[in-house]
Amino acid sequence: MIKLGEKIKSLRKQKNISQEVFANYLGVSFQAVSKWENGNTMPDVTLIPAIASFFGVSTDELFDFNLYEIEKNVDAIVTEHTKYWDIDLNKSEQILREGLKKYPGNDILLTCLMGILLDLDRIDEVIRIGIALVESTKYDDLRFDAYRIIAMAYKEQGEYQAAKDAIEHIPEIYFTKLEVAAHLLEGEEMYEAAQKQKNISADDLIDMLIIAGKYLKENGETEKANSQFRIALKVMDAFEEDFIENKWFKATVYEYTNEQRKEIETLLAE
Repeated sequence: MIKLGEKIKSLRKQKNISQEVFANYLGVSFQAVSKWENGNTMPDVTLIPAIASFFGVSTDELFDFNLYEIEKNVDAIVTEHTKYWDIDLNKSEQILREGLKKYPGNDILLTCLMGILLDLDRIDEVIRIGIALVESTKYDDLRFDAYRIIAMAYKEQGEYQAAKDAIEHIPEIYFTKLEVAAHLLEGEEMYEAAQKQKNISADDLIDMLIIAGKYLKENGETEKANSQFRIALKVMDAFEEDFIENKWFKATVYEYTNEQRKEIETLLAE
């Protein structure tokens, strides 16, 4: 596999630009670029998406990775990190960081890392990675997800307008890939799509009912608010008889909404 510094040098010469011009674009010194090209140092991981974007290549192309191999390995890293999401965020972050050492600038790993860093309250780093990612990724779904996480980060910082601006980059979508698959595919593929969309839809509906209820409660419309909370409880109760498809889920909607149930019961009691 070609070394990153050699690849950068080759791409830079193909564009017929100097180290100074390239360095100015990245906001680094030309000495830093020289060290990369000579193999003495490596670019910071947060610069990889910008480097790939500058040369008009994917991060995988930048590193000359076998695309099939990287997809398989990245999927394994993502699966491993999710095991620790709810129990050890630092371990989850460590797994993603190790993955990024192997595949610097990988869009999927960076998106996952943004989510972990948000939970760890490392807001500035979330925004920095997110801005680089939305400018470099070639995948719309990852770009929109990055904007979603950026918006959440700005909200945590109390920057309401910045959060609103980030949300404006996310298109309004009235159907999902899973919905279309459930309606149009057959057999196991249809069933898997339906099961996944069912849980996502139930989770979203419960969240929206709680959000609407809280707004109404804050504005003194207690009876309307309580109606939203009661509907949310009924949705949860409707899933009491549901079963777990272990291939895709760790719990049913009824089981993993326990915290929301407690929150609603507290809101109704106030």
